[in-house]
This record gives sequence, C-alpha cells and structure tokens, in this order.
Amino acid sequence: MADTHEIVLRQIENFRFETTFAGALPTLVSDEPPPLGGGAGPEPVQLLLAAVGSCMSSSFHFAMTKFRETPGTITTTARATVDRDETRRLRVQAIHVAIGFAAEAGTIGHLQRILDQFEQFCTVGASVARGIPIEVSVTDGSGARVKG
Repeated sequence: MADTHEIVLRQIENFRFETTFAGALPTLVSDEPPPLGGGAGPEPVQLLLAAVGSCMSSSFHFAMTKFRETPGTITTTARATVDRDETRRLRVQAIHVAIGFAAEAGTIGHLQRILDQFEQFCTVGASVARGIPIEVSVTDGSGARVKG
C-alpha cells in the first residue's frame, strides 16, 4: 500500500507562503528573494536542496548503522545549478551533494558496500534524479574523497 504525504501552503502576501505540516511540526515560511519577494524564508530551490540533502544524509547514516559503523558527525552541502533552458525559463539543471563524515575512511570496515548502496535508500534523491542529474561525493574526516 502506498504512503501519502500532504502539506498545506497558504499565501501570506506576494511570494511569501506559510507551509503547514501534519502533526505538531512547526510551520515554515518560504519566500522568493528580492526583487520578487522579501526573502523572509528559504526559496523553493533551497527547499528542494534541503529535501535532497536531508534524504541523502539520512540514507548515508542508515547505511552506516545498517553495517554497525560509526561515521561520527555527518555534514552535507547541497548545491544547485540554475540556468535557463531551451525555452529561456529558469530550471534546476543539476544538483551536487557533498557528504562529509568525521571518522577516517580506514576505520569504516564496510565503507565500499555503504558507498555502493546508500543512494538507493534515498526516496527523494532517487525520485528527483529521474529529472535532474544529481552528483554525489563523499569525504572522510581527513578530507580524503572516498566517492565521486
């Protein structure tokens, strides 16, 4: 049986919207940056990056704990390239997700298996990747790149 998720957006003024989530979660205000909006909250592209980055981070953490590994603190940066498409409309052209973990790679016994599969656990990233290329890189606590 499929899960459903729902949010409600209510316009406050102009490009500023209040998003209400199920349960007792706090509301979120989003807004376009000036000159369109007032910059009172994250813009939609930032929300997309937050969703992809959060899901990738959670999937990486899940894969680590699945193999009983301890990565230390995970820090993720998500960056979007926004440019005009062939119709001159602004579109997200690509997303780059950089995941870093505090431990050194040599202390993670199942690291290659984790790196090979964690992206498959990310519902949001895998869904978005159907339409927007997502490049993922991973570095360890010493700054060594172990993926991407």
